[in-house]
Amino acid sequence: MIEIDGPWGSSFINNNELIFTEKNGKIKIVDINSKKISEIKHNLNYLVHGQGGLLDILFKDNFIYISYSENRGNGQSSTSIAKAKFNKNKLNFKNIFQAEPPINSGYHFGSRLAIKGNNLFASAGERGKGMIAQDPTKHPGSIIRINLDGSIPEDNPKFTGKSEWLPEIYQIGIRNPQGLVVSPFDNKIYMSNHGAKGGDWFGEVKKSENYGWKILGWGGKNYSGLPIGPKWKPGFTKAIKYWVPSIATSAITIYKGNEFKDWNGHALVTSLKDQSLRKLIFKNEKEAKEEIIFKGKIGRIRDIQIHPVNGKIFFLAGDSLWLMEKK
Repeated sequence: MIEIDGPWGSSFINNNELIFTEKNGKIKIVDINSKKISEIKHNLNYLVHGQGGLLDILFKDNFIYISYSENRGNGQSSTSIAKAKFNKNKLNFKNIFQAEPPINSGYHFGSRLAIKGNNLFASAGERGKGMIAQDPTKHPGSIIRINLDGSIPEDNPKFTGKSEWLPEIYQIGIRNPQGLVVSPFDNKIYMSNHGAKGGDWFGEVKKSENYGWKILGWGGKNYSGLPIGPKWKPGFTKAIKYWVPSIATSAITIYKGNEFKDWNGHALVTSLKDQSLRKLIFKNEKEAKEEIIFKGKIGRIRDIQIHPVNGKIFFLAGDSLWLMEKK
């Protein structure tokens, strides 16, 4: 265990070092062998507000990608994405995406990042605004797909039958998505999403489709106790696995490694509320078997990373970095 302050997202930059964000605005690197932590300066115009601050971070080909709640003035903020060339002294970020419109809310920013080929996928929460997730002329409540330089892929939904959609939007109807990963086995993109009072889920990212929030409640209710809508109905994307009551799903990954060889190809789902790690063996929404690996041992789990060589598992949980390996 290595103590850190309010960690949110992380990414291996080599076999020994993990770069991570603290929601309060700091970017740091930890050497997993020496446990030494160093801070990297940066130029992000962030706003710490409720669930917002610095969010996910991703290292790829000597560049750093980060999602964060950007200060847009007058108390408003957006789930934004920035890119910088990697430098251990200072990261000079430039925005490559801003969710529009900016909103005065501290709720539901999302946000995870995943790279598939030349495309960057990102999850943008609906900021507590409910039906905004059904409005494809606004970014909140959607899956975003852009090129690594911030330009728009020519085969995004807007150009392939969804002309009213904003050009960056890939899928709509999302509430508060805090898990996103490209599977190294089938090359599909999977995600996890918070429901309200119940109705968390794990499912596949699907082009031009709609997960239904807030028409659907996914089995959950409003915090007031009033119903939201059906768990699912035809015309909307169906998740692979639902949790009712809520476990507060967080980061996910598809395991690939040698430390836990029997887990290869299985999804690992972390949670905040019940502080658990769950393993899903799945083929589709009709075939998903769940196993609780542990629960309530390391605190609220915010992120999960698999070591690129040995397959050991690292968690950001509570105010610490934790290691999971075979005993």
